[in-house]
Amino acid sequence: MPVRPILRYPDPRLSLPCQPVTAFDTTLQTLCDDLLQTMRAAPGVGITAAHVGELLRVSVIQLEPDAPLLIHINPQIISASAEQQRFTEGSVSMPGFTEEVERPARIRFGFQDVSGAAHEAEADGFLATCIQHEIDQLDGIFWLKRLSRLKRDRLIRKWEKQTR
Repeated sequence: MPVRPILRYPDPRLSLPCQPVTAFDTTLQTLCDDLLQTMRAAPGVGITAAHVGELLRVSVIQLEPDAPLLIHINPQIISASAEQQRFTEGSVSMPGFTEEVERPARIRFGFQDVSGAAHEAEADGFLATCIQHEIDQLDGIFWLKRLSRLKRDRLIRKWEKQTR
């Protein structure tokens, strides 16, 4: 279970949509294990296969060390509330940079587990935000795209200055 290198913004692969997982095998389990170790080392509360350059629809979320580990294969949002909420977001691909993002407060989503079984679940609060954030990444939507142009440009300038 090695820690994998994380792609850094603005790597163009972070803007590519991921392909559905079709093989539910030991390779998938190994990827999930590696993602968990990579996320913890980052540190972060969520990571996708896209963050490590694997363009597959896999996300791993663990909000706190003792919280349940959530592995979602081929996740997709089924419905979202009209009510919105704001939480601070960031990315393991842009460490140290955060901004408030507004998203639906509650979602219903479908996903498969590592064995391929289909599930539906609901989430609200910060967990709903995290799931939406990771599904965006799987769709090739880096979190900065959810910011106003002014906030996005300001963050990108700071990032570029820091990474020169």
